[in-house]
Amino acid sequence: MEGITEKTIDIEKVLRAKMGAKARWIPGFAVNWLKKITHEDDNNRFLWDARDLKGTEWLEACLKYLDTRIEVEGMENLPPKDDGRLYTFVSNHPMGGIDGVALGSLIGRHYDDRFRYLVNDLLMNLPGLAPLCIPINKTGSQSRDFPRMVEEGFRGDWHLLMFPAGLCSRRHNGEIRDLPWKKTFITKSVETHRDIVPIHFGGRNSDFFYRLSNISDRYVKKVNIAMLFLVDEMYKNRGNTFPVKIGKPIPWQTFDKSKTPAQWAEAVKEKIYTF
Repeated sequence: MEGITEKTIDIEKVLRAKMGAKARWIPGFAVNWLKKITHEDDNNRFLWDARDLKGTEWLEACLKYLDTRIEVEGMENLPPKDDGRLYTFVSNHPMGGIDGVALGSLIGRHYDDRFRYLVNDLLMNLPGLAPLCIPINKTGSQSRDFPRMVEEGFRGDWHLLMFPAGLCSRRHNGEIRDLPWKKTFITKSVETHRDIVPIHFGGRNSDFFYRLSNISDRYVKKVNIAMLFLVDEMYKNRGNTFPVKIGKPIPWQTFDKSKTPAQWAEAVKEKIYTF
């Protein structure tokens, strides 16, 4: 990688961190394949060029690098940044990558960087993104800290951007939709008196990705194989424009005892698909 003096993304280092001594048993060709599908060189080149950027500026540089744009409908539904309140922004997750970057750039620009993602801890490896992240590792050694991290997010003095499905959308019977939404954004928003702003992001991954994710979900449940291809999917979508629809804020008092938190979460999910 000519001109780059430091690798931010190092697949071999990530494998060692996640697998420990077992990582040495991974064949070299498999490691090289992982480097290719995760675009290690391409990403390190961008990260080096954007090394002085943080937060929303970094997100916007990422969109520019990927030649990606969004067309937003419903900007008037974004609450004013000076109303003294905090909000939970929730969206479907059709792509698992560029949708998060694009929505983060939108929310970050509107609220002067005063927002945070609740994200997989792997994304903390991106220096420009890390200041906006509260890392969540549900399956690793930090799993017992999951409630504390969520609490930190909702008690903090910032807006939150969440993808309640956790994983990106799947395709079933020809329709691309999120998996069931987790109830956390309902319960914690009610506790902290945050209104919820629903957002729909229009986009999709490749047919290959949906075939692979369905096979992985059905037969290899302990390992999310499809997740390995999310960076490659992001590059496949390079140059595209995606529609974004922002709904009216839903008052936190809406989420009463007439439904369980899980039922309310699904109700908000269904709402965004009617935008």
